[in-house]
Amino acid sequence: MKGVYIMRNNSNIKPFPKAFNLMVMGQIISVLGSSLLRFALSLYVLDITGRADIYATLYAVSNVPLLLSPLGGAIADRFNRRNLMVIFDFASSTIVFCFLLLLAAGNTSVILISVVMILLAMISAMYSPAVMASVPLLVTENKLEQANGIVNGVQALSSVAAPVLGGVLYGIVGLEMLVVMSCIAFFLAAVLAMFIHIPFVKREHDGHIISTIVKDLKVGCIYVVKQPFILKCIILAAFLNLILTPLFVVGGPIILRVVMKSSDTMYGIGMGLIDFATILGALSIGFFAKKMQMKKLYLWFLIMALLIVPMALSITPLVLSFGYYPSFILFILCAILIAMVMIIISIFVITAVQKKTPNENLGKVMAIITAVSQCMAPVGQVIYGVIFEAFSIKVYVPILFVSIAMIVMTVVVKMVLRNEGEITSPKGTKDIQSGI
Repeated sequence: MKGVYIMRNNSNIKPFPKAFNLMVMGQIISVLGSSLLRFALSLYVLDITGRADIYATLYAVSNVPLLLSPLGGAIADRFNRRNLMVIFDFASSTIVFCFLLLLAAGNTSVILISVVMILLAMISAMYSPAVMASVPLLVTENKLEQANGIVNGVQALSSVAAPVLGGVLYGIVGLEMLVVMSCIAFFLAAVLAMFIHIPFVKREHDGHIISTIVKDLKVGCIYVVKQPFILKCIILAAFLNLILTPLFVVGGPIILRVVMKSSDTMYGIGMGLIDFATILGALSIGFFAKKMQMKKLYLWFLIMALLIVPMALSITPLVLSFGYYPSFILFILCAILIAMVMIIISIFVITAVQKKTPNENLGKVMAIITAVSQCMAPVGQVIYGVIFEAFSIKVYVPILFVSIAMIVMTVVVKMVLRNEGEITSPKGTKDIQSGI
């Protein structure tokens, strides 16, 4: 027994393989470079036009290409994923370099900037499935949750760091230098990707490649629908994004700025701490995953539902009467814990789906989850905007509604996942991993 324990312990402390480390390094460089450029371009448009509506529309339109994620998933399942990462990063670097030349020539039209942002967003939408589908092939199954946590942590870090670094660098070095830095970042990420070895088995295709990709898309959608567990997970992720993500995106600013009347500094600290919680949750999944079971996942939803209650109480007239800081601390503490639990659940569910999905469908399934869940967030934001406007005097009321919705979701999750046992990889996936 002692020998078995030592073997298991060693498998947990064994470092990640070189290929995974290189992919993460490339992700850090590429994702941060992309986020910095996107933020800087949006800020530049706001400066040259002075119109918030154009700024907001441009930022929103650049998210539309996320709908291309399923196409990226189909491509990721058909071609060598390492080569795709190299191509995507080089393509991004080329686009940014061309934009730099036009910028140097004095062409700074809003239309040009819009085209650049949309093109980069399209590439990013197809890049992500290739990365997510590669993770199970680069690490052993017992470290898959931790690996997914690191990948998600990198993405969360970019969303936190981009506004801070982008704002500082934009003010110090200007747009042109930021564009140069992004161009170099994409180029370096492409070079790094060239040294990654990702197992790849070439699949034969009949007819033209476009018709094959379209057929693969149909196969992926049919596969998801016919797999009850995967379909449940996709619906779960969608409703989680519909209910909770807008609570922070829409509710956070309204509560901190309008209800609590926070200063610029305290508002920045509050939103920064919530963003940091997502990074902390992503990086701590390796610890919590050992204690999580799919059939007991409802307990984590119950924790979030209960945490929303004191969050709502923090903005009631009674608590606000005690002063700013008690209300602020209670709200932020609850928000941090909810954000951590939410990202832990998301990564755990994604990992479970990865373990259930054969390699030839990994890209498509990961892309469908991403597209469905991320498309639900804007819908939730619109709904929350209307509800918060209707309850502008008693903002704590809709927050309590969210708690009730989460309790209902807890009951539903318990019912639909009660028969789900330990998640294991499908046949064939482990064979590929063993060849790394």
